[in-house]
Amino acid sequence: LMETHDRYFLDHVCNRIVELADKTLYTYKGNYAYYLEKRQERITVQNANVDRANNLLRTELDWMRRQPQARAHKSRSRIEAFYELEERAKRRHEQQEMRLQMKSSYIGNKIFEAHHVSKSFTTDKDGHAMAEKVILKDYNYTFARYEKMGIVGHNGTGKSTYLKLLQGLIQPDSGTIDVGETVRFGYYSQEGLQFDEQKKVIDIVRDIADYVMLSDGTKLTASQFLQNFLFSPEKQYSYVYKLSGGEKRRLYLCTILMRSPNFLILDEPTNDLDIVTLNVLEEFLQNFGGCVIVVSHDRYFMDKVVDHLLVFHGQGKLQDYPGNYTDWREYSLLKQQEEEEKKNPKLAVAAGTVSADTRVKPRTEKAPKLSFKEKQEFAALEQELPALEAEKAELEALMSSGTLSGPEIVEKGQRMQEIIDLIDEKEMRWLELSEKQNP
Repeated sequence: LMETHDRYFLDHVCNRIVELADKTLYTYKGNYAYYLEKRQERITVQNANVDRANNLLRTELDWMRRQPQARAHKSRSRIEAFYELEERAKRRHEQQEMRLQMKSSYIGNKIFEAHHVSKSFTTDKDGHAMAEKVILKDYNYTFARYEKMGIVGHNGTGKSTYLKLLQGLIQPDSGTIDVGETVRFGYYSQEGLQFDEQKKVIDIVRDIADYVMLSDGTKLTASQFLQNFLFSPEKQYSYVYKLSGGEKRRLYLCTILMRSPNFLILDEPTNDLDIVTLNVLEEFLQNFGGCVIVVSHDRYFMDKVVDHLLVFHGQGKLQDYPGNYTDWREYSLLKQQEEEEKKNPKLAVAAGTVSADTRVKPRTEKAPKLSFKEKQEFAALEQELPALEAEKAELEALMSSGTLSGPEIVEKGQRMQEIIDLIDEKEMRWLELSEKQNP
C-alpha cells in the first residue's frame, strides 16, 4: 500500500488505484492510465445525472412557486422529494485547479556565462583523513534565452551547490560567473520553505505585495491571487501552522511567482504537490516566457518540462545530454549493457548482440517438440484469444457510448480488467508454445 505522486511508478507498479474525492473512496482495478480513463468516465456520468436532475428541478420549481394555499393540498412527500432533487442538482463535479498566469519580467539576450569555474570542498573522512569533494572543474557554459535545463545525478554530486553558485549565494574557488543585468531569479529550494508559523496566510502574501499583475494585464489583490492557488477566503485567514505539507508548498510557490521572476530555479518542486497541481505547473513552465532550471526525481515532470539535461556524475564530471530524462535513461542503460558485455562476452551472446557461433559452439541437441496435450492447448488458445479481443472491443464501445449508469460502468470496468489480464496471460502462454512448435 503506497501513497505517491510519481506517475511513472503508479503506471508500472500499481494494479489498483484508490481515489479520495467528495468525501468518498473510489476504487479502480488497474494502473494509473486506466484510473485516469475510468475517472473521467465516472465524472461524465455524474455530471449527466446532475443535468437530468436540473431539468426535472425546473419543473418542480415551478410547482413550488405556486401560491402556498394551492401547494397545501399537494403531497408532502413531493415537497420533500423536491429538496432532495435540489441537493442532487448541486452535485456537479467541478474540479478545482490552480491557475498560473504570472507575468514574467523582460529577459535580455545575455543570461549567464560561466568561465573556467571550479569548486570543491574538503570533507572529513572516517574522522581522520581529509578527502576532496569536487563539484565543478574548469566548467564553461553559456545559458541561452528561454532555455529549460534539467539537472540529474546521485545525491551528493553537487546539484544544489551548482544552483547556489549560479545565483551568487556561494562563491567559486576560481573562475567567474557573469549574470545578465535583466535576470531576476526565482529560487524554489528545499531549505526555502520557512514561514512564521504564527502568521496568517494572507499576511505572508501581503508582506510581499498587496497587488499582483497577471500575464493578461489583470490586476489582482493578494486575496484574489491566493484563490488562484486554491486558498479559499477561510483558509487565507488560517494560521500557517495549520496548513498541510502540500498547502505550504503551494504557498511557497505563490510567494516566488508573485515577484515576477524571469529565471526560475526549482529544486525538487514536486514534493508534496498533488497531481492536479503538478499538471498545471508543468503547463505553466512549458509556456513560461523565461529560463528554467529544474532539479527533480520526478521523471514524468522532467520529461514534460526540460529540453536537455545536465548530468552530474560526481567529482566534477558533467555531461550535457540533448534530450529528456527518458531518452537519457535509455541511453545510460544501453551504455551500461555494452560495458558489461565487454567484460563478459557471454552476456553479449545471451542478449543477441553478438553472434553465438563467434563465441561458443552451437548446440547440437534438438529443441523439444510440443506434446499432444500442449498441441491441444495451443489450438484452444488460438480460438480463445480472438473471442476475448472481440469481447474487449464490444465492452470498449459500450463504455464509450454514454448510455451506462454509474454501477454499470463499474461492473463493465471490472470485467474489462479481467479480460485484459486474461489476454496478457494467454498471449504469454501462446508465445511459449509457439516457440516450442517453431524453434
